Amino acid sequence: MHFRLPFLGLIVNKNPMDGLVKHYDKIAECIHIINDSVECYVAGNDTCREFSELIEQIDTVESQADKIKRSIRNHLPHSMFMSVDKVLFFNYTRNQDNILDSAQEALHWLAMRKVTIPSEYQKDLILLLSEVNDTTTSLGPALKATISLNEGKSIDREGAKNKFRKVRKHYARSMELRKELSKKIYNSDMDFKDIYQLTHFVDCLNEMAHQAEICADMLRAMIAR
Repeated sequence: MHFRLPFLGLIVNKNPMDGLVKHYDKIAECIHIINDSVECYVAGNDTCREFSELIEQIDTVESQADKIKRSIRNHLPHSMFMSVDKVLFFNYTRNQDNILDSAQEALHWLAMRKVTIPSEYQKDLILLLSEVNDTTTSLGPALKATISLNEGKSIDREGAKNKFRKVRKHYARSMELRKELSKKIYNSDMDFKDIYQLTHFVDCLNEMAHQAEICADMLRAMIAR
């Protein structure tokens, strides 16, 4: 009599967390698009691409990321043999995808109507965008370090923790910059519609950093003893 041992195949399956790296790569593409959009707004450069083109581009990237996310979820092993808790994995996937959703919403707010960004706020906006950029890009190495630890390819737990701390540090700075900039915008003499539009754009940028920070906390939980 022959017995099948299906769990052996599940043990050697590719780690589903590897798909999260492909999904994360789409975040970098979205950041690049937003950088272009803010540069155009601040510089007022007539040679910049039309916002309709930027919107189409970021929508395409977000759609590609959604396909990757669905593929990750649809190919999870149906047994207990996962290197991390399945609920934690699902939650992480959702929050990493939220970074992309916030990026998409940010650009949609900026493209809703033409608004002039006063020169006194341009530097603050660029600083905030830079900090959001640093927060989200710091998540990539943290994710890869977590995967290496879970796969047994690395034993540098402290190095991974330092990467988590770096994400949190940049997010804390992003929060400070968001509060300062929002206060300045609200107390400005701009038209109410401009205030409303810019405030929502700033909040969406900060939410990208916030979701990255939540992801870093989940990665920390994944390597907890």
